[in-house]
Amino acid sequence: MALASNGQTAIIRTERGLTIADTRITLYDVMDYLKAQYPPKFIRDAFNFTDAQIHAALSYIETHRTEVEAEYQEVLKTAAETKQFWEERNRERFARIAATPPRPGYEAVRAKLQERRAKREAKKQ
Repeated sequence: MALASNGQTAIIRTERGLTIADTRITLYDVMDYLKAQYPPKFIRDAFNFTDAQIHAALSYIETHRTEVEAEYQEVLKTAAETKQFWEERNRERFARIAATPPRPGYEAVRAKLQERRAKREAKKQ
């Protein structure tokens, strides 16, 4: 599964999946932006692609829509499973850290952080 453009392969398969040649960026990263309905120029600028790279990526996705979509769903599923695994594994540790009393001598810093957090939360509402 490779798209040839000007005699060079623009989309290659690596251990990370379908990747844009000469980058570490996968088509699944691009798919995230497409699903969020970002325009191609924004995606190009976000990943610092050349016009040829973004065109090759979008063309490949359009040409192989079903295969890329199936792989993308698999990547999302794997990411969700990985996130759940680490959340479960670290839940006990995070609870222990949250229950730890503040270290002596850091009361002023802690109060300042809590004040800033309260301001940030007030802005959200």
